Amino acid sequence: MPRHPKIGFLILEAINAFAMAYYFNYLFFYLQNQFGFGSIGNLTFSALNGFVYIFSSLYAGRFAQKRGYILSLRVGFLGMATALTAGLFLPVMFGQLGVLLLWTIAICFTWPALEALVTDGEDTQSLPRMVGIYNMVWASGGALAFFSGGALVQLLGWKSIFWLPAGLHLVQLALTFWLRRSGTGVPLAMADRGSPSRSIFEPKPAFISTDRREALAPAAALESRGPLLLDEDLSATARSSEAAAISPAIARTFLRMAWAANPLAYVAINTALPLMPEIAGRLKLSPMQAGFVCSVFMFARLGAFVALWRWTGWHYRFGWLLSSYLLLILSFTSLLLAPFLWAVVLAQLVFGWSIGLIYYSSLFYSMDASETKGLHGGFHEAAIGLGIFTGPAMGACALFFFPQLAHVSAWAVGGLLVSGLFLLTGIRRNGR
Repeated sequence: MPRHPKIGFLILEAINAFAMAYYFNYLFFYLQNQFGFGSIGNLTFSALNGFVYIFSSLYAGRFAQKRGYILSLRVGFLGMATALTAGLFLPVMFGQLGVLLLWTIAICFTWPALEALVTDGEDTQSLPRMVGIYNMVWASGGALAFFSGGALVQLLGWKSIFWLPAGLHLVQLALTFWLRRSGTGVPLAMADRGSPSRSIFEPKPAFISTDRREALAPAAALESRGPLLLDEDLSATARSSEAAAISPAIARTFLRMAWAANPLAYVAINTALPLMPEIAGRLKLSPMQAGFVCSVFMFARLGAFVALWRWTGWHYRFGWLLSSYLLLILSFTSLLLAPFLWAVVLAQLVFGWSIGLIYYSSLFYSMDASETKGLHGGFHEAAIGLGIFTGPAMGACALFFFPQLAHVSAWAVGGLLVSGLFLLTGIRRNGR
């Protein structure tokens, strides 16, 4: 697929990220403002969102693969616009829960399709570049929405978290038809039909045997990279060579580790987001100030995406994944427990870097492991949904059963993140 038509898909992605972040991130402030929600209520809403996201992503990934990426996008954009429009006229709590769940189902039809459209047709040389661009685009849209969202809410009112994203989704829907008619954005049948079905772990033809890798990656080059996951790992030079590629066994191991780490990163993210109103209240921040301060981790994540896009030496290296996960645990607990503004900002900088590398790993290895990109995008998003559900659910349960303990949700979710270390090292041992 020619690379230049993908500009249209990247524009759709940027709008999607902005609209999603404006609605979802400020929904928790809205629930606090309109219904008096505390931490338990916000965490419960977030957990229900994650539970639906798991199964909707799996179905949506298969739908995009079988019925076509563009049709999947249209279903998603129309569904989100419909749900958010309904939110304008449902002033009751259960009505807002229904809006959130319908919106969640609809958005699952967009991300797997966008991931596939941006990365499909790329070879081993251009795939890292396109994954990097994809990450930077959605991270920029999300960070901008969170940063400016507080000011927009103060200017436009709380109802704007519904009508503004709904209007943007209708613009996206119109763009999918314009791109098709113009012939500049969706020129290939791939966009209508998806890609041919293959096993989720079936390697691309570029993969080569262990015998040939031995000749392509000299011992001196391997030693220069430092400690690797497996003896068969390739040097950075060999990885970038057109002839060299990672073996299926190594690719499967890293894919499984990334699929394990990414939900745990979203455990942390989606426990922190519903608690942002509590953090803002503790620091005595207005909605506008909360948007400025609490969006720092999103800009740090964007910076991580830029750095990891420019430097690919982290590909298929366990040390980078492990160190980012350790920093995730440290920064998450610091963010929720820090009593001072400077400490919250510092924790967010580390938090953003760590979740950036973990997410980048999950998406890159998902797109690098198979030709069934719509299907793999669905698995990637379902893993995210698992994290969105588990973290808030555990935090809400901890607050419900042990309300007398200070910061019990932070400690409970932090303990879950620590247990994830055993999962990562277990997958690594099996890979060896």
